Amino acid sequence: MSMRIAHICLSNWYIEGLLYQENELIRQHVQAGHEVLVIASTETHGDDGKVAYTKPSEFIGPEGARVVRLPYRLWPAPLARKLRVHVGVYRQLDEFHPQAMLFHGTCGWEVATAARYARDHPEVSFYIDSHEDRYNSARSLVSREVLHKLYYRYCLGRAWPFAEKILCVSLETMDFVEQTYRVPRGKLEFFPLGGRPVAAAEYARRRGATRRELGIGDGEVLLVQSGKQTRRKNLIQALHAFRAAAPANARLKIAGTLDDDIRDEASRLIAEDSRAEFLGWRNAAELTDLLCAADVYLQPGTQSVTMQHSLCCHCAVIIDDVPSHRVYVDGNGWLINDRTPLEAALAGIADADLLQMQERSFAIASRMLDYAKLADRVLSRGPSSS
Repeated sequence: MSMRIAHICLSNWYIEGLLYQENELIRQHVQAGHEVLVIASTETHGDDGKVAYTKPSEFIGPEGARVVRLPYRLWPAPLARKLRVHVGVYRQLDEFHPQAMLFHGTCGWEVATAARYARDHPEVSFYIDSHEDRYNSARSLVSREVLHKLYYRYCLGRAWPFAEKILCVSLETMDFVEQTYRVPRGKLEFFPLGGRPVAAAEYARRRGATRRELGIGDGEVLLVQSGKQTRRKNLIQALHAFRAAAPANARLKIAGTLDDDIRDEASRLIAEDSRAEFLGWRNAAELTDLLCAADVYLQPGTQSVTMQHSLCCHCAVIIDDVPSHRVYVDGNGWLINDRTPLEAALAGIADADLLQMQERSFAIASRMLDYAKLADRVLSRGPSSS
């Protein structure tokens, strides 16, 4: 049955055409035949992958949904962007009459506006999702004590009683929401960042074409690290470890952007290793091609949505050993920690059955991460059936 679904992207950004959770859930709902409205801020990415701002507008996005970008309501702009107060959110919902709403992110004033609409229309299915955790949120004193523990907690406190659940992308997110925002544990549900498992025929086509394009030989092992490379992504450490420990037949491709504080050092290390190459920013289709071409996805630092996508693209993984990652590693790669440092994991590639690891990654993705299944969750009332 077709439904009217509102995706409210005023805390987490909506960036057209990417593979973020917001895009994928929107795309899946459109493909399933639902009428979808995206209410978004003017925050987006520029061509270089960095934060940028666009003008208020209305258009059909590449996912096929109607998108309304709303202006901020307060001045000065930097304050408005932190408080996340917008013009006309309730009016947009009232005109659209959604039957289901998903508010992306817990941080900002308008989560309370969406909750007010849900309160006024109790027949509407209303969910909030959260990506916040102690690694990526509330890292400064002012952010933690003022924004998160006072302002965002207040906004979410007005909202969560009217939501079915707060859908948390990791177990650490569940801890953060419970401890920082004081939301009862029973109101929280694990809702992983997902992906689109790439079926065998498409995988083989993408893999073959991209490996030929990159000049990767049949006997070579391709590792990929991707995303916005900040210092906390540990790219510098990865480059040192790759040069010291990776098998001679290994190649490393880095896709994404380099933060200013690591750019010079990372560029030097890449230039010094003929097996490593920086590819620059890749759009969604190009990134999928690259991950299908890869044998191993490398993520030695903080978390990224690309890790889940890599499982869908049949990659074995080398990822940091944090609680949120452990559910994704079961015979399909390495968790790096004091017992298994990055160098040991890279050296282990030489003797590993990578084909079997890749098959296990795809099985995990098909079971846990398929957006076709995850998208249905936000349309139902009550507890998850999983």
